[in-house]
Amino acid sequence: MKNPNNPIATAFSPPCRRRVRVGVVVLLAALGGCSLAPVYQRPAAPVPDAWPESAAVTSGELRLMPDWQVYFSDPRLRALIAAALENNRDLRIATARIAEARAQYGIQQADRLPTVNLNAQRTASLSPASTSFTGRPFQAQRYDVNASLVSFELDFWGRVASLNAAAKASYLATEAAQRAFRLSLISDVANAYLSALELKQRVQLADSTAKGRHEMTELIGHRRDAGVSSDLDYLQAEGTYQTVLADQANLQRQLAAAENLLTQLVGGMPAALPAGRSLDQQGIEPGLIAGVPSEVLLQRPDVLAAEQRLIGSNANIGAARAAFLPRISLTGALGTASRQLGGLFGPGSDAWSFQPSLTLPLFDAGRNSANLDVAQARRSIAVAEYEKTIQQAFREVADLLNARESLTSQLDAQQANARAQHRRLTLVEARYQAGIANHLELLDAQRDAYAAEQGEVQVRRAQLSAATQLYKALAGDTAEKVK
Repeated sequence: MKNPNNPIATAFSPPCRRRVRVGVVVLLAALGGCSLAPVYQRPAAPVPDAWPESAAVTSGELRLMPDWQVYFSDPRLRALIAAALENNRDLRIATARIAEARAQYGIQQADRLPTVNLNAQRTASLSPASTSFTGRPFQAQRYDVNASLVSFELDFWGRVASLNAAAKASYLATEAAQRAFRLSLISDVANAYLSALELKQRVQLADSTAKGRHEMTELIGHRRDAGVSSDLDYLQAEGTYQTVLADQANLQRQLAAAENLLTQLVGGMPAALPAGRSLDQQGIEPGLIAGVPSEVLLQRPDVLAAEQRLIGSNANIGAARAAFLPRISLTGALGTASRQLGGLFGPGSDAWSFQPSLTLPLFDAGRNSANLDVAQARRSIAVAEYEKTIQQAFREVADLLNARESLTSQLDAQQANARAQHRRLTLVEARYQAGIANHLELLDAQRDAYAAEQGEVQVRRAQLSAATQLYKALAGDTAEKVK
């Protein structure tokens, strides 16, 4: 036989079961509300259906870029990228913003479900005789235990659901923005590393050239003292030597700045790093991605972030529209009450309260209309920003694909020029030693050979940087993409 004083038995009595069923029906009705948000349709990509002919992209299936650990083969560069992904402060901020957006989404999502609290309280009061109908002091006390439903909104018009969808889109946009920053960080570290390698090689070239120019200046000085060369020859040689020294100092300054930038990006240079490779041994060759531009560009995290912002603005229109319609909220409690603590769960102690409320906006001085206008304007802005992001992405990829081809041809020509200038310098030096060529011819040959060598190093670094930027532009680092 059931004990009527048992709180568990009381909770599962037929009246309570009926109340639970009613509550479930109400909850399902609330969760099944309609939505007033416009049906989302992704805008057509405002870019051509094919890459420019200058990009030299052949037709074929779309291929994803490899992970950065495969794309970059230099062990030292890989170690620097790994350290940057671990220690870079800006990346930490971006990651923390993801956690913040995820928490905000969780807060908004919680509004779709009712909040139920367990309350227990004792109320005692004493009324003086002067306020009592009997002319005597009146003392009263009450004990309550109940489970209360706190102002739960029945989402008939999808207002809460729209706000939840907007919060989710904001979270996904933040997550995509973090992936975009991660890609940029990988590319920036690689570019800074390549710049440092370039400048180191150019400093070494300037050092060896300065040493040769200094020896030549001393030789011409001796020839001048012997009456073979003139003061003009000596001053010209001294001028070219000082020019190389100035170039050497400028390159050393740029190298220090590049190394400082690399240290900042990495977040602190690791104590032990593996040996690196020279500039011409990097082997960064992007696997050419062929396919429709929209298929390629929609993988980019910055495009994904822009689309999520568009989705969020679309959902906010639904919330703004729902503000014109009645809002129904439920507040209630189910429990027991008694004047004595021991009688809380006894017979006849059942207590409940139910307070539905209906709010219908009648006059708000145009506030709801203005909020809807704001939401629609922000959606128009989001559409334009989304389309602009795709257009910028198309231009960036097209420029880099074109640069990849152009820089390859430029490097071939620059290497051929450097070889020709070196052969020319060798011949002019031999003619000068034999007294056939004059000093001006020798200076011209030296300057041209030095400029050709410096130019070759610069073009090689530019070619590698284009391949590095193409990795970011084509949404590399596939391990971090949205599944």
